[in-house]
Amino acid sequence: MPKGLRPNSAVNPSAKTSSSQDLSQSSSDQSLNTANPNRELSWKVASNLLVSFKYAWAGVSYAFITQRNFRIHIGVATLALSLSFLLKLSLVKISIITLTIGAVLTMELLNTALESVVDLTVQQSYHELAKIAKDCAAAAVLISALVAVLIAGLLIVPPLLDWVRSSLLFS
Repeated sequence: MPKGLRPNSAVNPSAKTSSSQDLSQSSSDQSLNTANPNRELSWKVASNLLVSFKYAWAGVSYAFITQRNFRIHIGVATLALSLSFLLKLSLVKISIITLTIGAVLTMELLNTALESVVDLTVQQSYHELAKIAKDCAAAAVLISALVAVLIAGLLIVPPLLDWVRSSLLFS
C-alpha cells in the first residue's frame, strides 16, 4: 500500500493508522499517478472550493489526455453545438442537446473512474466480476451516446435538411 493512504482497519485490524505515517507521502511513491505526477496530494480532502474545482478539472484533463473515446465525444459535442447555433435552433432545443452531451461526458468520466478502481483492485489478474463491472460501465456510456445521437438527430437533422434544400434552390 502506498504511503499516505490509510489502511482499512476493519479489513486489516493489524494495520497501522499512525497519523504521521498518513501525512508522509514521498514523491517517489507515485507510481500509480503516471498520467499526472503532480497529484501528490490528491488523496486528501480538498481544503476549499477552489481546490475542489482544481481536482475536478484534473479529472477532466486526465480523461481528455488518456481516453480516446472522451476526445471523440468532445469532438461530436462540438459539432452538434456548432450546428445547433448555425441552424439557430431554439434555446430549449440547444439546452436538450447540451444536457445529453453532459450525460454522455459524465458517463465517460464515471466509466474511466470505475475502470481505474477495478484495475487498482484486481491489478494484473483476471476476475470475472471485474469484467462484468467494466462491461456494464462501458454499456452505460454506449447507451447514453446512442440516445444522445438519436436526440441530436431528431433536433438537428430536420432544420439541417431544410437549410441544405434552401441552399440548393438559391444556387
